[in-house]
Amino acid sequence: ATWYFTFAAIIFGAQLLFGLVAAIQYVMPGFLFEIVDFSVARMIHINALVVWMVFAMMGSVYWLLPDETGIETVGIGLGKLLYWVFVAAIVVVVLVYLLVQVGPADQTTIWFINEGREYLEAPRWADIGIVVVVLGFIYNLYATGMKGNRSGIVTVLMADMLAFAGIYLAGMGYTDNISIDQYWWWWVIHLWVEATWEVFVGSIAAYGLITMIGAHRKVVEMWLWIEVAMLFGSGILGIGHHYFWIGTPEYWWEIGALFSALEPLPLVAMFIHVLYDWGKQQGAQEAQGKDVSVITNKPAFTWFVLQAFGNFLGAGVWGFFHTFPQVNLYTHGTQFTSAHGHLAFFGAYATILIGMFYMAVQGKNGIKVMNHTKKSIWATSMIFGGVLGMTAALTLAGYVQVLVSRAQMGATWAGYFDGQAGIWFAQGMDWRLIMGVVTFAGFIVLVSDLLSTGKAAHHER
Repeated sequence: ATWYFTFAAIIFGAQLLFGLVAAIQYVMPGFLFEIVDFSVARMIHINALVVWMVFAMMGSVYWLLPDETGIETVGIGLGKLLYWVFVAAIVVVVLVYLLVQVGPADQTTIWFINEGREYLEAPRWADIGIVVVVLGFIYNLYATGMKGNRSGIVTVLMADMLAFAGIYLAGMGYTDNISIDQYWWWWVIHLWVEATWEVFVGSIAAYGLITMIGAHRKVVEMWLWIEVAMLFGSGILGIGHHYFWIGTPEYWWEIGALFSALEPLPLVAMFIHVLYDWGKQQGAQEAQGKDVSVITNKPAFTWFVLQAFGNFLGAGVWGFFHTFPQVNLYTHGTQFTSAHGHLAFFGAYATILIGMFYMAVQGKNGIKVMNHTKKSIWATSMIFGGVLGMTAALTLAGYVQVLVSRAQMGATWAGYFDGQAGIWFAQGMDWRLIMGVVTFAGFIVLVSDLLSTGKAAHHER
């Protein structure tokens, strides 16, 4: 598990670094021109996002399996082999992105350079490799779950990871029809992010509540099943909000609007769930005359609480802003979308995965109660504050684009450039860069804390 967490942290840093490069290029278009162009920096930025989270998710499952099943994980050797295969594939893909960048307009580019599909640019050979790695991971999960004590959390993960792998296959087909291509592409992006990934973090949150505050398993798993039903119930047909303008039938307007409007509900439930369980366990502790915190890992729990809040705010509120077709007509393709994407991915997934990093540090160092350090507080504040700052800046820039490019100029090419030339848009990009620097500095502090806090003397052992 720690191998996966370590590589995830490295790719997390690469994601932030190339995000900074792209942010600088918005302000200084000539920066690294014809060396690492904006298209390349952005491609690595968003692909690294997916990769580091997948690594961290796999590490999280490997970490919790022995606790949940009561046995050592089956297939450790296979897991280590697949780790090195996955790492090698990612390194080769990134080197090709940087050194080759583009290829001829034929199948060789799709197979060996990149597919040119946002978030899923990995060439076809890497696609096949990813499927093999994930299938091996699923084998380890199923073999361990079936051999050991299969808890409700493990049962949900077994079903969820099967869907996680299966849905990825939808993005591997080739068609020269852009509407059909986008139709299937959204199966991966939406049904991963707003269905299988959300169910995954619900499972991790349940594990964290039981482990860190001693929440009752029956209550937590009951909430988990309710959240799973709500997430799939709203998330599957919620894909319709991506089908408004890609050439699909108009009935997706009503379907997308209705089910997308329901999608924030399970996020609210998860937020309430975390805070309620925390308050309940703390109250029970105090009723026994014990005036001490029930939290056994304060840095991790801080990130778990931020996940509940950030998921609701980024995926729920910022997503709801522009989920109706009457609004989305003006906002799609603007920085509103970027604002939602930044806060949703960070709030829903990065937060809880960072929390799992801290749980691994606690377990590896035999710490009974893990307390905050100055570095952990600074890292949390800088990263979360930086992402909120970027979201605010991008929202402001998107607002200008909506008013000028869409409403005033009618979504013309001239309107696009007029919107980008406005002072508010330019200032929004400036502040996005500043907040990006703050976020990256916070990441450096976070890594420093993760490497040093295990030896700190103020933890209870």
